[in-house]
Amino acid sequence: MTKYWHLSAGKMKVFSLGLLILSVLAVNAHAQGILGTAGSFAVLGASTVTNVPTSTISGNVGVWSSGGANAITGFSSSPGVGVSDPQVTNGSVYAGGPIAMAAQAAASSAYTTLMGLSSSATSLTGQNLGGLNLGAGVYNFTSSAQLTGALTLNFTGSDQTIVIDIASTLTTASGSSVKIVGGNSTDSVYWVVGSSATLGSSTSFEGNIIAYGSDSLVTGATDGCGSIIALTGAVTLEQNTISTGCSAYNNTPGSPTPTPGPGTYTVPEGGSPLLYLCFSLLPIGAMWAFRFRRRSI
Repeated sequence: MTKYWHLSAGKMKVFSLGLLILSVLAVNAHAQGILGTAGSFAVLGASTVTNVPTSTISGNVGVWSSGGANAITGFSSSPGVGVSDPQVTNGSVYAGGPIAMAAQAAASSAYTTLMGLSSSATSLTGQNLGGLNLGAGVYNFTSSAQLTGALTLNFTGSDQTIVIDIASTLTTASGSSVKIVGGNSTDSVYWVVGSSATLGSSTSFEGNIIAYGSDSLVTGATDGCGSIIALTGAVTLEQNTISTGCSAYNNTPGSPTPTPGPGTYTVPEGGSPLLYLCFSLLPIGAMWAFRFRRRSI
């Protein structure tokens, strides 16, 4: 305690500034949600991102691998920095660099957290997703998942989450769809895929896909609200539309009562609210202590 009270004014200011920066970073991480910085990426690959133009992307496009600019084809790119591309709005293209690297780390952390929810999930193993009507909650497949036809995801309020954990692959047939009922920008959908995800041609999809392996979107497939993320493999695009802007939700009124999940589940956002509160109060306490010290001298 004696050493503390003999800190110089300069050191106290640096200490207080450091705590203030930590509090800002903590609050910012909380606001970004479980995807963290990866949430700003509409497309995020690990080995490569390839695109057959013309795709329409709202959000960042990036890849984190040793391939640098060579790891992205079909978009304008430059090693390690964000560049613009006419196919990309509300974002830039990142071929490597610290921004893409941080996004991949955040996505990997989100994958681990979300896949860990399987133990308390409602099992859909052996069922085709087509024709189902699912409410907020956590669901899982202990093997592959198939969507043929229309899947309805039914939200009954704000800040609700649907998580679908899939141990192996996710595949959609051509022309399949995911329809959102009652959703808004505060609701979330996460598809957590243990292997690879393939969206068939003209599939109309919704939600964030985090695949441990690769993602492939066949011609004309769309994701109206979500990120397409591959943790270890490639993202392959072919004239697709992807948007992180959730105003694109295709709300469908008059849907039947959804199958309930295991209660309404709020996805953790990377830290405890108490932690953020503590970080927020620490700079105030430090500044108070500094003023008290000056008055007591």
